[in-house]
Amino acid sequence: MTAIPDPAQPRHDWTLDQVEALFALPFMELVYQAATVHRRWFDPSEVQRSQLLSIKTGGCAENCGYCSQSASFKTGLKAEKLMDAQAVIAEAMAAKAGGADRFCMGAAWRELKDRDTPKLAAMIAGVKALGLETCATLGMLNADQAKQLKAAGLDYYNHNLDTGPDYYAEVVTTRTYQDRLDTLAHVRDAGMRTCCGGIVGMGEERRDRAGLLHALATLPEYPDSLPVNALVPVAGTPLGERVLNEGEIDPIEFVRTVAVARLVCPRSRVRLSAGREGMSAELQALCFLAGANSIFVGGRLLTTPNPEQDADAALFALLDLKPAVAERATAAA
Repeated sequence: MTAIPDPAQPRHDWTLDQVEALFALPFMELVYQAATVHRRWFDPSEVQRSQLLSIKTGGCAENCGYCSQSASFKTGLKAEKLMDAQAVIAEAMAAKAGGADRFCMGAAWRELKDRDTPKLAAMIAGVKALGLETCATLGMLNADQAKQLKAAGLDYYNHNLDTGPDYYAEVVTTRTYQDRLDTLAHVRDAGMRTCCGGIVGMGEERRDRAGLLHALATLPEYPDSLPVNALVPVAGTPLGERVLNEGEIDPIEFVRTVAVARLVCPRSRVRLSAGREGMSAELQALCFLAGANSIFVGGRLLTTPNPEQDADAALFALLDLKPAVAERATAAA
């Protein structure tokens, strides 16, 4: 049996075979190991809450096979212009009133254009002034753009790897895996925290899910936030159509993915992201037990549904969960 990793010694030397071996552990043992590591670094009753807003919807030049916002696919989504800064700040105020402590701004771009940076800087500064942590996902960045976003007050930058490197070409062909790694390097070099995870249930094999987590675990620094998305199939997208025909990821396999993420990235906030609207309270409880400790709140994630505030309040009460009081993981005394 694979030995439980020493939670006092986070490591970056995982092999792909070792990560895959964690997936193969008996389910109860895997969840126990993940829960043990989780408790070493976090209060297991605390869950961090973020809210995500699409500040520029549709018309993206990328061909990500899961995405309703790609200009390559006919999904019925209308492309919109970048929102005004004051409108974004008003949404952030509402998010804070609803209990979010981090506000994430997402734009459907292949890469950030320099002409948009001043308007984004105004949004970031305005959201920051509300006392919220700030996060953005704007596509690929160069080194100078990352520095400008940091100077504007951006705390986190989200740039997902999406899947393992061996399955990546089945998901998107308009940018490379190395492009994504380069953007993450620019973000780290600028002094921002990284938010980086992926999507499961896109028709990949277990080894591809292990490949994703191996790639994240062997980065120079673990992602500060690690979102695990369950694909929400969108009609008109290649991967959405495939899942609609073949079925979504098995729920227990999804929990396994969360548990392995906790084991290989022990100090990351592991976030239940897209797909939570379709998860039962029991499935979410298993995910929290296995090491998830962050969620998106608010009724929408970019273009897909998310549980409403009342539903999450009921879930927190049912599971005796409370909002996280500290963002960074701290070692137990």
